[in-house]
Amino acid sequence: MENTIEDFYGDLTSELLASSESITLLNFMEFTSSELIESGIIEGIEIYQYYTEKGAKKPKRVDGFFLNEDGVLDLFIADISNSKELENLTNSDIQNLFKRLNNYLEYCFSEHDQNEESQLKNLVFSHKKTISKINCYILSNKQLSKTAISIPSSEFDGISVYFHIWDLSRFYRQAISTSQKEALTINFEDFTTRKILCLPAHFSIESLESFLIVMPGEVLSSLYDKYGTRLLEQNVRCFLQARGNVNKGIRDTIINRPEMFFSYNNGITATAKSIKTEITQEGIQISCLEDLQIVNGGQTTASLFHTARKDKVSLEKVFVQMKLTIVQEDESATLIPKISEYANTQNRVNAADFFSNHPFHIRMEELSRRIYAPLKKDELRETRWFYERARGQYNDAMSKLTIGDTKRFKVENPKSQMFTKTDMAKYLNVWDEEPKWVNKGAQGNFTQFAKRISQEWKVSSNEFNELFYKRLVAKAIIFKATEKIISGEAWYGGYRANIVAYTLAALSEYCKSHGKTLDFDTIWLKQDISIKLVMVIKSIAFYVNEKLMTPPPQFKNITEWAKKDLCWDSIKRDLPENLNKVETLLSTLVVNLESDNFAKKAAKSDQIIDNSIDAQRKVLEYGKENWKPLAADALKNELLSAKEMSILTKTIFADKIPSGAQAKVLLNILDRVDS
Repeated sequence: MENTIEDFYGDLTSELLASSESITLLNFMEFTSSELIESGIIEGIEIYQYYTEKGAKKPKRVDGFFLNEDGVLDLFIADISNSKELENLTNSDIQNLFKRLNNYLEYCFSEHDQNEESQLKNLVFSHKKTISKINCYILSNKQLSKTAISIPSSEFDGISVYFHIWDLSRFYRQAISTSQKEALTINFEDFTTRKILCLPAHFSIESLESFLIVMPGEVLSSLYDKYGTRLLEQNVRCFLQARGNVNKGIRDTIINRPEMFFSYNNGITATAKSIKTEITQEGIQISCLEDLQIVNGGQTTASLFHTARKDKVSLEKVFVQMKLTIVQEDESATLIPKISEYANTQNRVNAADFFSNHPFHIRMEELSRRIYAPLKKDELRETRWFYERARGQYNDAMSKLTIGDTKRFKVENPKSQMFTKTDMAKYLNVWDEEPKWVNKGAQGNFTQFAKRISQEWKVSSNEFNELFYKRLVAKAIIFKATEKIISGEAWYGGYRANIVAYTLAALSEYCKSHGKTLDFDTIWLKQDISIKLVMVIKSIAFYVNEKLMTPPPQFKNITEWAKKDLCWDSIKRDLPENLNKVETLLSTLVVNLESDNFAKKAAKSDQIIDNSIDAQRKVLEYGKENWKPLAADALKNELLSAKEMSILTKTIFADKIPSGAQAKVLLNILDRVDS
């Protein structure tokens, strides 16, 4: 069923109105920020509204911000329509909105004041010497007018400022696209007057197009300046954030021996969806690349940019070797992760092994498609919690359904029960990690989550089983309920994300200190939290809010304070005495760690059995007609050990069903031969 932009607007409006009588700044910003974070456009967002009243001489407004560790400042302003019909976002609207953001920037960079109302101003003013770039975003549920013109980049106080418009049509294209993100189209004439020459490295029309390129360092730095981590394939983006520093060797070469950079550096590996070339007297010149993604060399790229900016050095003599492969869209989901994996083999401990194709995510997806949640009170049909392992899966699942089947799908898989990788990282990290990671933004939090879970998977993958999945859903239910509870409290005045993170982390800490854990299994069974738990959450949230809103004098900004270890230490220190009044309530909502561990051991044993059965099923599904030629080929090329060959002949040629252990050996053979 084809979904038009008008349908998309209607669905979005209905979704946002499900939680409110009108489309509010909060629910609209939550929708847009989730889309942009999952796409890798932004790293995070703090909803923060500041505006001057109508009629002000220089009207100022901002609705959200994010300042990352690279000094990139994102400012957001929302343009929301509550009309039943899709409206246009006009040139006049755009000019007025960006003007208000620009006036706010001037206000932030002006003489510092200690006004408690200007938390963001204090943050920007105190970091203005380290801010490297400013992105101004308009977020709107209107459709960009056909006569609208683009806003060129500019400078503010010596800092590059870029303007971005995310209107409804752009969100719509993102939603219906089968790719995971909006593709970047790079015209090199916009970045350099130099010719980007390349050497073809493919030999037939059947093979993938590949090229060797000598890329000027200035161009890579300019690309990173404009697009940031959007240039980096998601695996590399996570790895780069986990490292978080400029490579010293790269920096020294840039400063002291720039002409030797090409010789000393290993270069970068990249992919693109398409390439445009021109034949010149000097050779083949690249003019345009669509969806350039760096799959190895993110540290090199970022170091070029940061060294040039911080050390004020020229990159004129710096050149970088680039290996480029053109990957078609229908092959990107499988080929790009493989190219990334093999290109990064020198980095054995990295987060690149932990993305959409990692077995952890595949298992969570399988469980989410198989397991139905218990019926809620007064409901007639069971539902599932849809885990979106790769961006766009939810919409893709409906793209070829009839109208009737689409309605059934939405009933069985409500949009409110769809969650992503970054959502999952939030739901789990507030219970199992220091909450400062959740407060560092979605991407930073996911990086920490990836490191932790990938290590735990290596130790015991069977810990991630049906019980783990059901408790994950229970934590999602608690998280979403806590957001609603806090938003409805009379004392609530902002910083909801920070309050939610510390509230649930404090609840987890209190339970652990008493040898208990929350009874997640009951929450899964009821698909809701009890009135008693609501009262406990309200009490903790009130206490957490007071702690957050009264930082020490050296911390002028609440968001910055929330990221510090001192903040968490302060909350933990006074937590016990502040929970005395709800201790009796809480005692009815927890279980002993001993009984909890017993349930986990039983679930782990069940997962071991499930793994064996699943391996046997996959071996049988592959079929004898496929196993025989594979065995012959493996024998001819001496790819198998004596033990492996014995298992193959006994189970495949003797028509015997392999044991679970034998099936795992056969699947390992299949994986090795196929790759």
